[in-house]
Amino acid sequence: MTPRTLPTGIYLVTDSLQCIARDLVGTVLDAVNAGVRTVQIREKTATAAEFLELVVRVAAAVEGNATLLIDDQVGVYLAARAAGAQVHGVHIGQSDLSATLVRRMVGESAIVGLTANSPKHLQAVHALPHGTVDYLGVGVIRATSTKPDHPAPLGIEGFAEFVADTDIPCVAIGGIHFGDIAALRARGAHGAAVVSEICAAPDPRHAAARLVEEWDTGAVKGFR
Repeated sequence: MTPRTLPTGIYLVTDSLQCIARDLVGTVLDAVNAGVRTVQIREKTATAAEFLELVVRVAAAVEGNATLLIDDQVGVYLAARAAGAQVHGVHIGQSDLSATLVRRMVGESAIVGLTANSPKHLQAVHALPHGTVDYLGVGVIRATSTKPDHPAPLGIEGFAEFVADTDIPCVAIGGIHFGDIAALRARGAHGAAVVSEICAAPDPRHAAARLVEEWDTGAVKGFR
């Protein structure tokens, strides 16, 4: 099985309740136009039908210019594919369907990401057949209100220690802000996932551009 490739860089996780400047579709489009290349569509309160309708609209707006992942809902991913939407995979948590089963459901062409934050999680992932999981979402880096039940924060140095123990690409997530991106990349992050920094920004495109610039240059630039 050949692993699928997740783009490096800034990774947007959506939250429609935080989209203060535009609706969610507009916010995603702003982020993609600013250079964000991975978007995880996450809707914790929507019905499956509502979630599917949102995914189809986002995919149509993005027009293949970003990798689109579905949070948790494998059925919504499969339905979106059946509806002709350009979606590329799923991200699952430790309490969702097993990664092995999800891989069987979505097939070899889909990206499968898995949340992981402990040596136990890492040991379990390494026991899976090669290519079952394409990347790990590792965090939280800091405490975050977007996930009230989050585990103990790893911090940037804790993230670096986690990354050093695996060759699976790791995306840092949880409480990440502008100013953290360069440090996370320097410590081995394949990507840096943000929610509030883009979704809650008065100007999502400008906020996304700042984050992308920090990732690309490895340094904080003086945006105003």
